[in-house]
Amino acid sequence: MRLYLASTSPARLQTLRAAGIEPTAAPPGVDEEAVVAAHEAGSGPLAARDMVQLLAQAKAEALVGATVGGAPVDGLILGGDSAFLTGGQIHGKPHRPDVARQRWLAQNGGHGELWSGHWLIDHRGGRPNAAVGRADVATVHFAALDEVEIDAYIATGEPLLVAGAFTIDSLGGPFIRRVEGDPSTVVGLSLSTLRDLVRELGVAWPSLWNRSPATE
Repeated sequence: MRLYLASTSPARLQTLRAAGIEPTAAPPGVDEEAVVAAHEAGSGPLAARDMVQLLAQAKAEALVGATVGGAPVDGLILGGDSAFLTGGQIHGKPHRPDVARQRWLAQNGGHGELWSGHWLIDHRGGRPNAAVGRADVATVHFAALDEVEIDAYIATGEPLLVAGAFTIDSLGGPFIRRVEGDPSTVVGLSLSTLRDLVRELGVAWPSLWNRSPATE
């Protein structure tokens, strides 16, 4: 069973690989800001849970009926999205060093919620048959960093392209004291949730294994 990952996230890709799955990754080409704005124009502001689910679904649906690598999509399509909620505000990727620094000064020594949305489409036979989804949350508790550490971390560029301006699986790992919930949720893909969704579609989880976790 082939899994198509509608994402360009290196963290999601690596998480799947470590779990024995080599997905076919394809950029969904979704304008996230436009999708959120269009929804909010008709229904009002989105909560973090609803926003990540909306975007996860949009990304997965972008591959419906598509051709990837010269062949029609035939298997399961996974879309995912993440957002960090702290101080009552939803934060996505900061993109700019000054924004990342401001966020770290605000969350330093504190905690927040990392929401990850999942949308899985059964696209066996080259057509959509069914779809399931779920959002999950993990509470992240941060260490107290000094400003030298904050500035050095931001200078690496890593915090600029991840929700909440931090990672758990790379340079940002030592700055996290503990996580309440599935740790893989923090990288944008809860493996336990994905397994549940795969099984809901009547697919055996081991059928997705196509890679040795030890493979480099």
